[in-house]
Amino acid sequence: MENESQIQKVLEKLATEQLMFAPDTGHIRLFDQRMLLIPGKALAEFRSEMIKRFGEHEVQQLFTRAGYQRGIDYYHKLRTLVGDDPDLLIGSAMRLAELEGYVYHQPIAGMQVNFDQGIFQGDYQWHSSWEAEAHSNHFGVSSEPVCWMMTGYASGFSTAMFGRPVLWREIECSAMGHKACRVVGKPLEEWDDEENLAQFLQSEAFVDLPKQKTSKPKDTTHPTDNPPLTELVGASVRFNHVVHLLKKVAPVDTSVLLLGESGVGKERFSKALHAISKRHDGPCISVNCAAIPADLVEAELFGVEKGAFTGATNTRAGRFERAHKGTLFLDEIGSLPLAAQGKLLRAIQEGEIERVGGADVITVDVRIVAATNNNLRQAVEDGEFRADLFYRLNVYPIEIPTLRDRREDIPLLFNVFLDRYCQKADKKIAGITRRALDALWHYHWPGNVRELENLVERAVILADEGKTIDTHHLFNAGEMVETNAFTLDSNGHLQTSPVSEQTALPDQTIEHLLDQNLSLEALEESIIVKALARTNGNISAAARLLKMGRGQLQYRLSKLETTLKP
Repeated sequence: MENESQIQKVLEKLATEQLMFAPDTGHIRLFDQRMLLIPGKALAEFRSEMIKRFGEHEVQQLFTRAGYQRGIDYYHKLRTLVGDDPDLLIGSAMRLAELEGYVYHQPIAGMQVNFDQGIFQGDYQWHSSWEAEAHSNHFGVSSEPVCWMMTGYASGFSTAMFGRPVLWREIECSAMGHKACRVVGKPLEEWDDEENLAQFLQSEAFVDLPKQKTSKPKDTTHPTDNPPLTELVGASVRFNHVVHLLKKVAPVDTSVLLLGESGVGKERFSKALHAISKRHDGPCISVNCAAIPADLVEAELFGVEKGAFTGATNTRAGRFERAHKGTLFLDEIGSLPLAAQGKLLRAIQEGEIERVGGADVITVDVRIVAATNNNLRQAVEDGEFRADLFYRLNVYPIEIPTLRDRREDIPLLFNVFLDRYCQKADKKIAGITRRALDALWHYHWPGNVRELENLVERAVILADEGKTIDTHHLFNAGEMVETNAFTLDSNGHLQTSPVSEQTALPDQTIEHLLDQNLSLEALEESIIVKALARTNGNISAAARLLKMGRGQLQYRLSKLETTLKP
């Protein structure tokens, strides 16, 4: 009963602080984002039309992924209202889905969540499912469960909260003739058919979500390389956009230019492109242009004949020849010397090369994939990169998102790396603490996915056998974790989010504040006033600075105005 009372208070806070109806401007807002009231019948018609046009399997993945995104977003929004209590978070998420008209929840075995032991178990019935009703009305009795958006929503919310992939599976569905829908949720690796269940995370066929068996260390007597496709996991919109672009260009031999910051995984995406192209049986050769000395660039790319220069004791094929009938990945293409750029352009255009010191013309059939973290257009303007080569490479540019722009994928990537390094270390790790997960979420990730992998490797080494990973295992080499993260306490006041020991206020600062004999309300008022001053009175900007929704800050400002009135 106490938990129900707390959930009711959360709903009241949602209604008073987060939900806004503005009919004069045509806006409905929840969690500072625009909402729409769409008739269920119209959405059901749209769903039916999509199934008829694209097939049930494709629509299932799209709707499940949409629900997954909604679940992750609602988790982070609800945390600002209810704090870290998993029971309260899950209960609030359920009630919110009920208010939105999707289903009504009834526990069978309820929820069991233990972060330290890596336990997550849930068993519920869903009554009055909108999706089951819509499907039955259009297609009759179904042979498969159809509550795709809700299972995606539950999976996304649980994954964000637990820090590792959690999948909810519908084992009974009213669209199949059952009395009610029944769903069971548990970590991905505990499902026997996890690969099939996780298909909605595999936005295209080549994106592989590997089995995560951290509880059972792998037999390391026969180690195998981890193929690059196993790390291309994600459910974020930005990630799926890149995957869509890769699939579009895969069947043709068009040159591709991968753009993005260092560490976003450009080489892995290039290998994924090769794997789904018609050249997949050919070689995939990578070369880091920045690592080749200027006087050896031609020899590395085009090969060298014996005796061409001092030290050339053997005839050696270059990267172009080795990549014949396959793909050549040119990383850091912007670092090539101008002289080499001209010869590279000719090789790409004509499909012909000459070895250094050789007289024969060698025909090569190579698909070029180039990558850079520099602005090549600016380099062209500065005279540091040939314009003709730029336009030859820039036929099909793809911008790889930073990890900051796809934070929803952090739990999935974390689990991939955790599994890998637990296997290498022959070690069992139970999971990750809440504050460590918060630290991963708030960190600014200058090194992107590569840095995440390095941090997980470090954490696996430092964490004790059978224990959870905490912040001091991840961030102990000078990384600066964001400090201006706030949540609300049970009284609705601002409090510093316990991201990590490194992000907490220094003891001397806390002592100084206590010496001022300030009330918590006065401290909250001072923080808000300073935030508004820093943003020149812009409420939305101040809310972002304080990691609050605009409605939350507006509500507190109205309370302050009432308090300050004579």
